[in-house]
This record gives sequence, structure tokens and C-alpha cells, in this order.
Amino acid sequence: MDHQTRKLLIYGATGYTGRIACQHASSLGLQFVLGGKSPDKLASLSAQFGVPYLVFELQDPCVIASALGGVKVLLNCAGPFSGTAEPLMAACIQGEVHYLDISVELPTYQLADRLNDEAERARVMLLPGCGGSVAMLGCLVLHALQNIEHQVVSLDVALRVAGPMSRGSAITVRDGLSPECLQRRDNDITQQDINSTQNFDFDDGKGAVSCVPVTLPDIITLWKVTGATNIRTFIFATEESPPDFASLPDGPTVEQREASPYHAAVIATTRDGTTKRAVLHTVNGYTFTGIASVEAAKRVLTGDHTSGFQTPAGVFGKEFVKGVLGSNLVDL
Repeated sequence: MDHQTRKLLIYGATGYTGRIACQHASSLGLQFVLGGKSPDKLASLSAQFGVPYLVFELQDPCVIASALGGVKVLLNCAGPFSGTAEPLMAACIQGEVHYLDISVELPTYQLADRLNDEAERARVMLLPGCGGSVAMLGCLVLHALQNIEHQVVSLDVALRVAGPMSRGSAITVRDGLSPECLQRRDNDITQQDINSTQNFDFDDGKGAVSCVPVTLPDIITLWKVTGATNIRTFIFATEESPPDFASLPDGPTVEQREASPYHAAVIATTRDGTTKRAVLHTVNGYTFTGIASVEAAKRVLTGDHTSGFQTPAGVFGKEFVKGVLGSNLVDL
């Protein structure tokens, strides 16, 4: 394929979520290129979708720059992102390519924030978390805050995770996520007591459940779109992952994903003491991430982008989540 005809490059295409993203891109008829470091896997995926592929690793900036020639949007699906976000963001800024990824790792967002001014000067958008919890929770919170007259001061958000975990996600949990439990308090990122649980009703007929605090990048992204100075993030998992990650399959089956929808909830408090609650019902997180990330890339390809570090809800609005079939926002 000639460099001039390249538009979307999906890096990490052979990973579990990367393949879901490729499937959706193909179903939309998007013109895309596969990228990664495994020649045999890429060749097989290339034959499946009838698209070209590029084999390159991320140690040499010149190699990355060459691979990005003619590319307008890069969707990075290769985690843990502690090893891929920095070289790819740097190359995208240098090559004037919009950067998207599906990271849930806090350092990815701190990096994008640090690179904001440089990206703005290059007229490049950095959009980490274009699928997954960041897209889900951002849209949910904007929905909850519509028609609210007073400034929101605190947000407690929770994700109900269902179904088995992929091997890649398990490795990211082990190697890529912060070992600390963090929150935003009085606009500073501080420690949160791991025993400080919170009850959330996910409107799934099971009543309120106790959710445990975790570090999610939403302590940055929700502040960015709402200005809330106090943000806590929680999770409720219906299944425990096995201690031996190597024993995990590549990822849940289609049937397992279909049987395991996700839910999210928010408790928002405004300056006058008003409390607003809302929930999101959506498809399994892997399905959502693969679809939402490509939907975001599609929008960016057509010119829907803003320079610098951005969030999906901030760029596309609260209705973005509804672009994933089966997603529904509900006020409580």
C-alpha cells in the first residue's frame, strides 16, 4: 500500500482487544493498516481482513517515524502501555499524527498531560482511553451533570466488571497499574485508604453492593472535563482472576462476553450539596473497548479532533457512549 493511501494504523493489532478493534474497523469498511512486532501473527491477521501490515518495534524513533508515514491516526492497542505510549506519542507529535489508545494505566495520562503543549503546537491530539472506563465514565458523568446549575465538587464513580479477564489485561494489572490506591482530593493526587469502600447501586436488580477503591485514570480525565476537585474511583468484580496469569486463555469467548455486560455508576455532589446519581448499562468491557476505540478513530479521521491532551467525553460529548450498541444512560 502506498504511504499516501494510509489513514489508520492499529498498533498491537494481534492482541486480544486489538483483534476486536480490527474486526470492527473492517465491518465499517475503514481503510486501515495492521502494526505490531509479530510477523507471523500479523501475516495471518492481514490475510483474514485483507489489509496490509507493518512489522516494527519501538526502540528506534526513525523506524517508528517511517512506519507512520502517510498515517493520519494511530490507535495503540499494545499494552502494557508503560512500554508503548511514550515512544508512540513522541513519534505522533513529531509526525503530526493523532494518537489514540485504550490504556487504563495512570502514567499514560500523566504523560499525555506533560506533552500537552508540545502536541498543541504540532496540532496533534493525544487521546488515551478512547475506549474502556475512561470513555464509559466520562460520558456517564457528563450525563449526570446535565442541567446541574452549581459546580460539581466531588465525584465517586464505580465500574462493575463482569466475566473473565484476558491474559493481556492480567499482565497489565500485574505490571502496568499503580500499586498505590490514589484519589483526587482538594485537587491533589493523594493516597486513598484501600479499606474505604463505597456502596453503589448499578440498577441491575441486585441492589447496592460494596465496591473497593482502585486507581483509575479517571481521577485525571474526569477532572479535565468537569473541574471536580474531589474524585474517587471504585470497582466491583464479579470474578476473581487466577493467581497464575499464564494459565489464562487469550481472552473470553464471544459467548462469555455476551453473557457478561458491564455497568457503571456515579454519585455526583455539587457545591450546594445536591447529589445526583446515574448509571450506564453497556456491553462487556472488551467488546466496548474494541468498538468505541475504532468509533473514536473514525471520528478523528473525518476531522473531529482538538489539539493537545483530550478525553473522549470532552471531544465527542456524552452521547459518544451511545455509539456502542447496547449502551444506555439512566438517571436514578
